[in-house]
Amino acid sequence: MHAYLTNLKTILDRSILIFCGFTLIALVVTVTWQVFSRYVLNDPSSFTDELSRYLMIWLGLLGASYLFGKRGHLAITLLADNIPNKMNIALQLFINLLILSFVFLAMFKGGSALIGRTMQQLSPALQIPMAYVYFILPLSGALIILYVLLNILEPIFRK
Repeated sequence: MHAYLTNLKTILDRSILIFCGFTLIALVVTVTWQVFSRYVLNDPSSFTDELSRYLMIWLGLLGASYLFGKRGHLAITLLADNIPNKMNIALQLFINLLILSFVFLAMFKGGSALIGRTMQQLSPALQIPMAYVYFILPLSGALIILYVLLNILEPIFRK
């Protein structure tokens, strides 16, 4: 792959991993505090359940974005493993275009519309706009789109 695209992908990978690491740490601290406050202090915290749920959503979708960059997502390769190389390249392009279409419509466009509709809706315990929670949909959609485009360009630059 072209050096610029390789550097971009490396920076993107590291940034996502660092953010996922901090999110995981925050999730562990939040759940630990919830257990401690409930069973030791006998006074359960009111916000930790909600916060841990939102952190789990963000962690899952960012992790999925990262997996697309590493081509670690679930794939059925029975057909791809048994066809000639040129047909396999065309099949991979078709699959990537299907993924691009779905991610753009469902996650990016749909997530952006959801943010617009939920900006005034507040979460019950944290009292933050639900749009902040749903912001991960277009963000992870944009990351997946970028990774899929990089995956499409990789065979072109490899030649």
